[in-house]
Amino acid sequence: MNRRRLAIWQGLTITLLFLGYAGYYLCRSNFSVSLPLIIDELVAHGMTPDEAKIRLGAITSFGVLAYAIGKLFLGGLADFLGGKRNFLTGMGGSILFTLLFSLGGGMPIFTLAWIGNRLVQSTGWAGAVKITSRWFSHSSYGTVMGLVSLSYLFGDAAARQFMGAIIGHGYGWRVVFQVAAGTLFVIFVANVLLLKESRTEIGESEPDVNPANLFGAEGSDPKPAGLRDLLGPLFRSPAFWIVCSLSLGTTLVRETFNTWTPTYFHQVAGYSEAAAASTSSVFPFFGGVSVLLSGFLSDRMGRYGRSAIMFVSLLASSVALLALGSLPAGAGRMLPTVLVGAVGFLVIGPYAYLAGAIALDFGGKHGSATSSGIIDGVGYLGGILAGDTVARISVSFGWTGAFLALAVIALLSSGAAAMLLMGQRRAPVPQEV
Repeated sequence: MNRRRLAIWQGLTITLLFLGYAGYYLCRSNFSVSLPLIIDELVAHGMTPDEAKIRLGAITSFGVLAYAIGKLFLGGLADFLGGKRNFLTGMGGSILFTLLFSLGGGMPIFTLAWIGNRLVQSTGWAGAVKITSRWFSHSSYGTVMGLVSLSYLFGDAAARQFMGAIIGHGYGWRVVFQVAAGTLFVIFVANVLLLKESRTEIGESEPDVNPANLFGAEGSDPKPAGLRDLLGPLFRSPAFWIVCSLSLGTTLVRETFNTWTPTYFHQVAGYSEAAAASTSSVFPFFGGVSVLLSGFLSDRMGRYGRSAIMFVSLLASSVALLALGSLPAGAGRMLPTVLVGAVGFLVIGPYAYLAGAIALDFGGKHGSATSSGIIDGVGYLGGILAGDTVARISVSFGWTGAFLALAVIALLSSGAAAMLLMGQRRAPVPQEV
């Protein structure tokens, strides 16, 4: 094995997956960043601000539902068809639906385009996980998936800064959408030309899988025999369902902040629309710091590392959310911004484990895409509440009510992480496959 040559190809693979999935977020965070402008446009056409907020929140929820359905039923196709095909399908479809949204003039086209965009994007992450399983050993899952996860954290933060600058220069939300689609197209072409499905395509041997994977010796086989072969071991595992419940809670918190942080900063903290869009990057930025740190630590803490870090982080996040919900009126800009960053740091690290390193731990090369798709899909069923439901809570009870509800969700999630940790400590130590 030529280690230097392999390392170069592994670095290129991580780079392409990072850029590709960051591009997905150009065509996802554009909606959140543009919400204040879209609300203003709808108000100018006769809606009340609260009606516009609730109707756009409903579009968000429909989109998350489509994303969840796609995760559950389309993500696992990567185990049969290959990760690269899934990854590119999501990218190409997102470009087309983003352009369609930008050409829309009302709620029907907005709704259709956003649902379509989220549905096709649901194929991408499972594809990235499948490709990772074919390129990297289980001993580096946390670190590698931490680096790839930066695509939807630092990449998201950079995308929000970029799109905030476009708005700051006086351009409307339609230009934001069109620039996002054009940028993703360039990234799409690079992935078509350079991304490889597996390191066997460069003449190297397949990597090792986690000996504790749910498929045993079959975990090293990248092609499953059928759907029953994939679903049985996953559905029979209590740990798998605990991880799904963790995904439910952490996705709800994450999707709420991804969707509403610019609006919260604009309405409550007093930022301008452009400044609110740019400042909202504090959530994914500190989440990215957390993912790097927690991914590195979990690879070195052994088999209990990920669950222990999740328990401590989620417990602390419930305190941060309680503090955010308890802020008095007129608290200024600094404290809300710091607390939003703290929530990102404490929640996103655990969130990133679930459909990334833990999905690889469960599925190996055999069922990593299916494991990731189901974990993520269940999570986004909870994320549906981040749109319409959070909009209604914030209208009826203010942002205080919304943050206090999320604090309860985070506390329950920390309890699930404790259950996972206790189950792992009782399980026998697996032997290498």
